[in-house]
Amino acid sequence: MSNQGAVEGSAITTNGSRTFVYEVVGLRQVDSTEQTSYPIRKSGSEFIKVPYDRMNQEMRRITRLGGKIVSIQPAGILEKPNGKVSIPGSVANIEGNEKATSEQQPKKSKEGNSMTQAKAKHADVPVNIYRPNAPFIGKCISNEALVKEGGIGIVQHLKFDLSGGDLRYVEGQSIGIIPPGLDKNGKPEKLRLYSIASTRHGDDVNDKTVSLCVRQLEYEHPETKEKVFGVCSTYLCNLKPGDEVKITGPVGKEMLLPEDPDAKVIMMATGTGIAPMRAYLWRMFKDAERAVNQDYQFNGFAWLIFGIPTTANILYKEELEEIQQRYPNNFRLTNAISREQKNASGGRMYIQDRVAEHADELWNLIKEEKTHTYICGLRGMEDGIDAALTAAAAKDGITWSDYQKDLKKAGRWHVETY
Repeated sequence: MSNQGAVEGSAITTNGSRTFVYEVVGLRQVDSTEQTSYPIRKSGSEFIKVPYDRMNQEMRRITRLGGKIVSIQPAGILEKPNGKVSIPGSVANIEGNEKATSEQQPKKSKEGNSMTQAKAKHADVPVNIYRPNAPFIGKCISNEALVKEGGIGIVQHLKFDLSGGDLRYVEGQSIGIIPPGLDKNGKPEKLRLYSIASTRHGDDVNDKTVSLCVRQLEYEHPETKEKVFGVCSTYLCNLKPGDEVKITGPVGKEMLLPEDPDAKVIMMATGTGIAPMRAYLWRMFKDAERAVNQDYQFNGFAWLIFGIPTTANILYKEELEEIQQRYPNNFRLTNAISREQKNASGGRMYIQDRVAEHADELWNLIKEEKTHTYICGLRGMEDGIDAALTAAAAKDGITWSDYQKDLKKAGRWHVETY
């Protein structure tokens, strides 16, 4: 997903007669960017507009951030007839699981169809049907609590009505939500991205809804010590049926589910990172979904490792347990409940501890060509996962970091953290 503002350490102006657009992948959060108020996402492409006289300087900066430039285009190619540039704009702060971004503006093909610079194999995936300057106005159908009594925090499952519009999406994508009101600078609030928690057919399997899983962000201000609530997450968690919502998108091609119905799918999620996993599992196992997806009848194997603080925080608990009961040979559920379970060292059980516990089994699955691995949740969970798989791969004389690069090139390793 594009996140231009998060990679521009300093303002990039367009002085000079020539400007270019860099498409960059692989940017990461490093010491030089840790002081920013937004995490740098680890998936998708970033698009950066660069004046000619700063091209070499920007190349060096991108390299320092671990990025790789995959294409350079004259900015004029992406300009609209009215002179506006069709590249991402500035980005708002990320609020917890709120993924702030301005959406990538697609260029047009000769046939007039929306296109992006993503991989050709995903060219038919819908993107940017609705943009920030012309969002779709949907309506909240329902807003249901997912955290049971005694749990920590507020997490809601929201369903929106898409009828009357043309918002289409597939599993693994995200939509943008534009909250009402003005930010601290007196400007309209910018959109936040949320992973879609429903299949392309929606929870009602009628192609007219989209669902989100949203946690209300709550934290202590580092200076005033006052309790602060996330703007967009609070807005969404307080929506009532019938309320109108500004929706943009969809965006994202990093977390798409393989079309192979015999694939093996490893899913590792923390908290609201369960959202895309729920969409996958519905597509794989829900009766109504299987009835309308005659060309996709999942017969492979799916394994979800889910990290949450308490049993009451197991989001979609009943749905997950029902799938496990009905499809014991095709679905495996492993929870890491940090405040109730202990790891091998007697400490709290986190998702990386579960991965370490099952590292050899996971490694053997990952080596199979039909296996895809998905990681979604809070940034930082990857380090413990990598450590566990490094030890397992070493038993076969394989360097995990090198093998992981090959998995990414093959499109079998999918990460979306924030």
